[in-house]
Amino acid sequence: MTAAAEAAQLAQEGSERELAALRTKWQDEIEGAARSPDFRERALAYRAIGQFRYRQKLELLRRGLEDESPASRGSALLSLELLSRDHPGDVNADRSLLHSLAASDPNAAVRRLAILVLKNGSPHRDTIVMLEGIADDDEADRELRETAKRVAALLTKKSRTR
Repeated sequence: MTAAAEAAQLAQEGSERELAALRTKWQDEIEGAARSPDFRERALAYRAIGQFRYRQKLELLRRGLEDESPASRGSALLSLELLSRDHPGDVNADRSLLHSLAASDPNAAVRRLAILVLKNGSPHRDTIVMLEGIADDDEADRELRETAKRVAALLTKKSRTR
């Protein structure tokens, strides 16, 4: 989707009017792709939601977090991470689902992405405790443990500056 790359560039430049026009032009196609039986099309659609900065498509993105395909879940997480950088409420609204993905998704990359998304939310104690548990789990993947440790430390620091 070259339109998604163009949208990401417009968003970085702060060209809101042009980005809004591009969103209008592509919204139906992205909606359709998110409902595709092909996981590759769904993954592209979920990723495009973030690139287009489609805040009004958060509900569609939430469905992506529960998609059967790890690629689709990962793309939805990438978009949620991007959209939540300035809106911690997006993470807070999906905290229990993000906890579930971080703690028990069968795909290690999806678990790491879920942990990274949690860094954009409010520093809830239950999130920090869960992340510390993952960081201390000797049976967990090394990268997963390191990511959990880093995000737990960041959230702990955030909680102390409040």
